[in-house]
Amino acid sequence: MIPNEPDTGLRTLKKQRTRRAIADTAIALFLARGFDQVSVAEIATAAEVSKPTLFRYFASKEELVLHRFADHLGEAGRVVRDRPAGVTPLDALERHRLEGLAAHDPSTGMATEPGALAFLRLVYETPSLSAHLVDYLATDARALTEALDPDGGTAARLVAAQYVAVRQVLAHAVWTRLAAGEDAEEVGRTAAAETATAFGLLRDGSAAHGF
Repeated sequence: MIPNEPDTGLRTLKKQRTRRAIADTAIALFLARGFDQVSVAEIATAAEVSKPTLFRYFASKEELVLHRFADHLGEAGRVVRDRPAGVTPLDALERHRLEGLAAHDPSTGMATEPGALAFLRLVYETPSLSAHLVDYLATDARALTEALDPDGGTAARLVAAQYVAVRQVLAHAVWTRLAAGEDAEEVGRTAAAETATAFGLLRDGSAAHGF
């Protein structure tokens, strides 16, 4: 018997709701006025929390936005580790990207919902957010390196770095076309073709190392 379990679960749920409410408030303000034009103090006031409380949930102003990428942290590594027998790492990663494009997953750049499109614009067009996004990409690259080679060999690190860079180039290209008003279906077809080209290049460079 664990008498405090219900209270613990309730506290966790409350914290999650508070965190989400703070972030949603911040992003709404950023989208309306611009990232650099909104202060942390204004966000705290709008979210009805103190500034110290805000910083207990988010370490920085940038984290208020970039936490939305957290669900995808380490995703490439998980895809490689969980791939079916007989499927190469790059084949698994390519399949995963194509599935994401088909599902209009914003992480692939296929932000067809106005809110998702605006959110990516905020990230891509705000220098401080783009700079902090590099830390997320580095975390992804490390996780993928470990999945490719637990010993962290040079070949695995290079392939992981190349994949993460290619993924970002492809996602930005997709978002740019959608933001310019191009037809989503046509953008999707182009993105699939560019994905095939990109992974062909990755395979040419990594085949000798078994990836």
